[in-house]
Amino acid sequence: MLGEATAFFKNLGAARAIIVLFLLFLLVVAYVQGLPVTTLISNSLTRTGMNGILVLAMVPSIQAGLGLNFGLPVGIICGLMGLVLAMEWELGGFTALSVSLAIGCVLALGAGYLYGYMLNHVKGQEMMVGTYAGFSVVAGMCMFWVMAPLHNPKLIWVVGGSGLRVTTALNEAFSRVLDRFIMVKVMGVEVSVSLLGFFALACAAVALFGRTPRGVAMRVAGDNPAFATACGINVDAARMMGAILSTVLGAVGIVVYAQSFGFVQLYLAPLMMAFPAVAAVLIGGANTRRATVVHAVIGALLFQTLLTIALPVTQTVIQGDMSEVARMVISNGMILYALTRGRGES
Repeated sequence: MLGEATAFFKNLGAARAIIVLFLLFLLVVAYVQGLPVTTLISNSLTRTGMNGILVLAMVPSIQAGLGLNFGLPVGIICGLMGLVLAMEWELGGFTALSVSLAIGCVLALGAGYLYGYMLNHVKGQEMMVGTYAGFSVVAGMCMFWVMAPLHNPKLIWVVGGSGLRVTTALNEAFSRVLDRFIMVKVMGVEVSVSLLGFFALACAAVALFGRTPRGVAMRVAGDNPAFATACGINVDAARMMGAILSTVLGAVGIVVYAQSFGFVQLYLAPLMMAFPAVAAVLIGGANTRRATVVHAVIGALLFQTLLTIALPVTQTVIQGDMSEVARMVISNGMILYALTRGRGES
């Protein structure tokens, strides 16, 4: 029995085993403190589907040899453009969701191509350059949001009549349209089958692409560029494919995130959104050179469950609001942990 438990934790990995045990401890504390455990679990599942595709966006980038995609805001901005245009045209429901996804993906294809082209010229420094690229795009778009030629009164500032608001509610557009499409209740836990199903479809699409000739070439180019070149694989094109896929997933991810969150946040809001996604995929077992869809799923589930349960429990126990501090410690701590592992096991 002890040997089986040891083997289980060895396969799970030290970091994930500790997190799972810590989550079980938090659930016990939450129950003792009288917190609604079923609600916490429901929120954890919703947050997993809400953030899952943003975490999944890390997988093609790592597989292509680009490392962790700290330039995720490039794709997020594309998705935000789709959301803003759908609201400008006063669309609603699944029509608004579909238009936002379509526009975001089209823009992300072009942005991902340019982003991949840039990363091919800074080989070995992709993560650092990607971080600055993401920050620069967010800062540049701040000027666009101020001068955007849009006229929907729900989007623009009341005073002055121009420039987009920092935060806009999606109540009359498509707030939680995907979340509420198919909802089931299991033992008091509300599960959004449609939201988690959409995340599962995105995971299946990435996994299936990995089995295609282009997907295999991308992974080979990321694992061993010299061997890939000897096999006749265009390494730069494979790396660019990874950047494009990651950027497109970022655009899709922010649309799903926004409809679930119920708000569209512009200006500096996307600035740090890559860091929770990076932390999540690392918690799932990925490192800077290896990542799979399974890592993204496990990481999204563990990271979002940890945040959802730990923050209210912490506030209840210490009688204070430590949510932002706890989130920063968890996110940046896991990033530091994984980056120090290099090519090793995380």
